[in-house]
Amino acid sequence: MPPTQRSAFDAGMLDLAAAPYGMGSAPVKDDPDRREATVSDVVVRYYVSNAVLTVTVVRVIYF
Repeated sequence: MPPTQRSAFDAGMLDLAAAPYGMGSAPVKDDPDRREATVSDVVVRYYVSNAVLTVTVVRVIYF
């Protein structure tokens, strides 16, 4: 990933971590805590755990 895109991706991930149900994300298979979002042209699939305030990225797709 080019450095400029990586910087934008890192900044976008910080925003996503602060508001994991926002940022244009969508639930995956009707599970509100399993989400997918596009961050700086990179598709990110992740889980949200409110109990421990954690966002766990399980898949990143970058072309």
